Amino acid sequence: MTRILFLGCVMLATACGSKSFESLCVSQVPAPAACNTPCDPSTSNTCPGGFHCSPDGKCDTLCTQTGNECGDGYSCTHDGYCMSGNGGGCVGLECNVTDCQAMNKPETTISGTVFAPNGTLPLYGVNVYVPNSDPGPFQPGVQCGSCSNGLPGGPIAQTTTDDMGRFTLTKVPNGANIPVVITIGKWRRQLKISNVAACTTQALDPTDTSLPKSHDDLTPNTTSVDMPQIAISTGQADSLECLVRRLGIADKEITTDTQAGKIQLFADTGAGTGVGVKSFDASFGGGTGNFSDSQTLWGNDTSPGKLSNYDIVILSCEGAQHAETKKQSAMDHLKAYADLGGRVFLSHWHNIWLEGATQAGNGTKPAVWPGIATFTGNTDLPNGTVDKIDETNNPKGSSFANWMLNVGGSPANMRDNVPIQDKTGKQTCSSVVPGKAEQWVYLPSGQTQLPQNFQFSTPNEMPAANRCGKVVFSDMHVSGGPIPNVGYPSSCGTSTTLSAQEKALAFMFFDISSCVGVIQ
Repeated sequence: MTRILFLGCVMLATACGSKSFESLCVSQVPAPAACNTPCDPSTSNTCPGGFHCSPDGKCDTLCTQTGNECGDGYSCTHDGYCMSGNGGGCVGLECNVTDCQAMNKPETTISGTVFAPNGTLPLYGVNVYVPNSDPGPFQPGVQCGSCSNGLPGGPIAQTTTDDMGRFTLTKVPNGANIPVVITIGKWRRQLKISNVAACTTQALDPTDTSLPKSHDDLTPNTTSVDMPQIAISTGQADSLECLVRRLGIADKEITTDTQAGKIQLFADTGAGTGVGVKSFDASFGGGTGNFSDSQTLWGNDTSPGKLSNYDIVILSCEGAQHAETKKQSAMDHLKAYADLGGRVFLSHWHNIWLEGATQAGNGTKPAVWPGIATFTGNTDLPNGTVDKIDETNNPKGSSFANWMLNVGGSPANMRDNVPIQDKTGKQTCSSVVPGKAEQWVYLPSGQTQLPQNFQFSTPNEMPAANRCGKVVFSDMHVSGGPIPNVGYPSSCGTSTTLSAQEKALAFMFFDISSCVGVIQ
């Protein structure tokens, strides 16, 4: 039953030379058991992996990847045929991708749904891929987050989650210990799937597809996890530090900057009545003691601060601008941080970092950013306020709107609506400059759209292809400010569910980690 290489080349539709040799079914003693398996060469392949149906109706193969049947200058493909060169040009795991279509079979796929750390909130826009090599570790501290950098590890198959958090990877390698990476920014879970059968679909369990809640959130299939380093400055009028806990981040990851958590809390103690919660409850399972002063985060005339240690910086509203704690040097530091690739989330009166000090004080303002948006003071919005998602000026607007419907953030049959909890609605921004910022959510006011949330990339004065970081501004608060005169997390109250506006903020919380630009 000797066959020549030409048969293998024809079946693979690949030119690969004229060298001939015996198949394993002839040369190996005893012959592999599959050689005696009957098959029908006129139908799709029914032979075991690495074997193919010969014209005489028996399963046969020409080589094995661990053998030397092919000889010098030839290598064995995953399909069991000798090819000239290195397996037809494949390298590493990509050589394990079976051409299922050629056998009239479905593609080898891996599917699932990616969730927030709480395991229940599905996430949009998360990258899922099979790397051809080890993606390697993330470098600590701020760095450029351009999409042009690509995904590390040389993806063989890749996709992003849809507006229901679902993903399907097709044409993935089959075999043992197939790696899968789930990542957005520095949120990452790396898996090893013990066995992926060729030409089948394998669904991953949600425990394997949730973003990590802690640095040691490992499942049996998880090889490693990563989380971004996040700084949060608290404020008396907003409680973004409570949102991260409702999203499922473990208490042990919420600490001061002198402790080891991935979420580190600061308090702007020089802001007088604007200071938010500034210490931990004695019984808290995470950080202990008092928070460091926020001025040590964003710096002053004598210190550059600690911004560069963090991937994301979140500043909760203090009830006023409190320019007394935000000197010109601090303005310069925050802009420089964002320009390098930092991600900044500003709540309400932290508009001081965008328009400069307008309420009182030193008249400080950042470079460039005052030209991105116009602010006209503060309005408390009436009860029953409903914001709208902008599907026109935001390239992710349609997906955002779909996602909000899917997770119950927008009421059924009320697309684009974001109901605002009574006594929490604020409005300070009157417009953003098209081309410089993207309006995500707005408040309808007659024929006018008053921005409630907008985002821009940095350095904003540079061409889009040369930008590395992001800034998000939000007049939309977490549902109510912190409870005063208590420690964290007592300051958050007892609610663990997400309101409509908190779901909108959650979308932006994870999106701010995503790369800047378009994935190449």
